[in-house]
Amino acid sequence: MAETVTQIQSAPDYLKPGIEKFLEGATAQAGQAMDTSTFAPSVVGLGALQQQAQQQAATQAGLGTLQFDPTSGAVSGVQGTGVAGFQPFLSAAETTLGGVSPMITAAASRTGPTAYQAFESPYQTAVRDATLAQFDEQAQIRQQGIRDQAASLGALGAGRTGVQLSEYDRKSDMDRALLQAQLNQAGFTQANQLAAQAFGQQGQLAGLQSGLANQQLGFATTQPQLAAGAIGMSQGLGQSDLAYRQAVQDAQQGANRLAAFEPVDRLARFGQGLTGVGGMLGSVQTQTGPAAPQQSPLAGALQAGIGAFSLGKLFG
Repeated sequence: MAETVTQIQSAPDYLKPGIEKFLEGATAQAGQAMDTSTFAPSVVGLGALQQQAQQQAATQAGLGTLQFDPTSGAVSGVQGTGVAGFQPFLSAAETTLGGVSPMITAAASRTGPTAYQAFESPYQTAVRDATLAQFDEQAQIRQQGIRDQAASLGALGAGRTGVQLSEYDRKSDMDRALLQAQLNQAGFTQANQLAAQAFGQQGQLAGLQSGLANQQLGFATTQPQLAAGAIGMSQGLGQSDLAYRQAVQDAQQGANRLAAFEPVDRLARFGQGLTGVGGMLGSVQTQTGPAAPQQSPLAGALQAGIGAFSLGKLFG
């Protein structure tokens, strides 16, 4: 059976100063905590554009004025009346439609057998009375003419004159009644036409009022669409702003990380240089028969760049 030989190779003298320097630096780094706050992952706060977009959305939804944290820009509270952006148009349409019903009621009062009464001329009675009074005056004048004619003929008290006067009175009364009926019919016709005209006008007003309400309802439908477009544009600008500011912060964090790890990387490169120069420095060889070289823990740690914090165990 072949003899087993264990050999530990020590560092040559020309490398010992470098190893001591390396160990000093590694020990110093191992004992000093690294401040990672300057390159720890973080998210930038909401910018003015995003806050504006959120405020527009909140206003549209009826949530009132939002409260933003002064540091992060996050929403810290929501208070509002619940009145959405389209609510004023709905309220206006409701008010407008409320005015249609009285108009329809007023138009209904312009129908029926007594609708004309509200449109009779206040001067109709005076005109009728004056016309009939003039007719009566003319009738009396013509009746007196018959008497004067009969007196001139000496037949004033004759029966024929009486019959003539009686016939005149009958005919005059009929004419008077006909004239009165014509005056009443003219007044009724005119009042009835005015009532029909008012009915049509009231209906037109109701139609216009209803059309206005429909337009206001259309505004209530269109307003959310327009508001959504404006909010979308603001959100798009806010997202672009957020992406830019986040990229700037990420780049700064990367630069901070490089600056923080620069001493570690420099010490690791120094250790890798020592490993390259020392070859089998610090290796432990165990052989049965011919010795087979193995990489030392020191060399492996230095080549991996992470042995700066554990080398003291080998040289302690």
